[in-house]
Amino acid sequence: MLKYYVIFLLFMSGMTLLNYGLDKSAAKRQTWRTPEWRLLLFGFAGGAFGAFAGMKLFHHKTRKPRFWLVNLLGAGWQIALLVYLLLHRTV
Repeated sequence: MLKYYVIFLLFMSGMTLLNYGLDKSAAKRQTWRTPEWRLLLFGFAGGAFGAFAGMKLFHHKTRKPRFWLVNLLGAGWQIALLVYLLLHRTV
């Protein structure tokens, strides 16, 4: 189960990072943007670490407290579940 969860986190983080990059690019070109709710959902639903990487790498959404809060909450439950799965592994 742990292996699948780690794969899930890596996939979601990659997708979230990609969405942050695409949205930043769209913002610079002044074209259609990714809705904020989608960026927040991706971060909370498993891609918090990709969201933090996107915020830092692209300097995107860093001044919006809502993004910090949602991604911190997402990272909290993602880490908590990872620790739980590590502690309750069956050999």
